[in-house]
Amino acid sequence: MADATDRLPAKHRTQFGKGAARKIRANNEIPAVIYGHGTEPNHITLPGHETMLLLRKANALIDLDIEGTSQLALVKDVQRDPVRQIIEHVDLIIVRRGERVEVEVPVHALGEPAPGAIVIQDANTILVSAEATRIPERIEVSVEGLEIGTTVIEKDVALPEGVKLVDEESELVLFSIQEPQVEVEPDEDAEDAEGEAAADEDAE
Repeated sequence: MADATDRLPAKHRTQFGKGAARKIRANNEIPAVIYGHGTEPNHITLPGHETMLLLRKANALIDLDIEGTSQLALVKDVQRDPVRQIIEHVDLIIVRRGERVEVEVPVHALGEPAPGAIVIQDANTILVSAEATRIPERIEVSVEGLEIGTTVIEKDVALPEGVKLVDEESELVLFSIQEPQVEVEPDEDAEDAEGEAAADEDAE
């Protein structure tokens, strides 16, 4: 697993409030705050386009260049406009190389189940502990050839080296292998007959 760090320039921010935030976003920048390890919150601005591209990746690890000072951080929270889905604010947490962090990692099914079966995903992420610089982008779980009635639970998933479940005895179901639901077409003749019978009763 590669030590994948994205570098991003940042600037100190001295103006606050909704009006200041609107001006920042109008300038194609994003207001953000970085905190952790007992430090005071540091309010910064991030470049809009580069940040949006970076945030497409889960648990993005960022090497911030804050006006010449380097700081490693993880994305903690992203606030978006509920209608337009533009990024309004980003929370970042300070991390250090070598330290372990707990993060939710997306989980994906890999392969095809037995013929006639379908895969139902019951959980989208799993909570793991990993080195801050070696967080997997996603966990792939093989469902190849699994029969109807099989379930895949969290504690049975094979994880990359150095990655551990936070709850190593978790019985959380990630995937279940099921029989496809057959949609029953409505019987138009039966519906017509019921309608005619109801009409006759009304007439009486």
